[in-house]
Amino acid sequence: MLETSVQTGQLAAILMMAVALGLDAFSLGIGVGMKGVRLRHVLGIGLMTALFHMLMPLLGLIFGRYVGALLGEITGIAAGGLLVLLGGHMIWNSFQQGESRPVNHTTLLGMLLFSLSVSIDSFSVGVSLGMFNSHAALIVNAFGIVGGLMSICGLLLGRKAASRLGEYGELAGGAILLLFGLMFIF
Repeated sequence: MLETSVQTGQLAAILMMAVALGLDAFSLGIGVGMKGVRLRHVLGIGLMTALFHMLMPLLGLIFGRYVGALLGEITGIAAGGLLVLLGGHMIWNSFQQGESRPVNHTTLLGMLLFSLSVSIDSFSVGVSLGMFNSHAALIVNAFGIVGGLMSICGLLLGRKAASRLGEYGELAGGAILLLFGLMFIF
């Protein structure tokens, strides 16, 4: 009875962490979705985010015993810096008329940047869990599924909001990314 209770508690804790990490993907997905993405790109970004939400904590679990204390602050600053750059770039692009836009979230590079930016904190969580927990398969799968689904939901919600915001959607999306990046840093 006690063992079942402990296992249920561990599962609940893993799912809560997966949702907490997925909230980044959800909220940043809203910002990117406001820029305007097609449904097939929503699926591509969601799948890439799910993959990174599995890969990053897996790497964190592997390195958890060696670098846990060192990476706590570094990953938050790196994630924040990347989001500030992406958000600033989107804001800058919103004021450019008719020029080419080098960062496009529908390209492979854009999807990689988005997925990495929302998944990098999963690495530090994986590092922490690697020191205490041995349920690697459960952690990796839960983080991947929840992160991917929350990313898709955020992108779809942002896409819907973009149709109402018109040309200001990219500016608003960039501002959201910039604010979240600053929150990570400070």
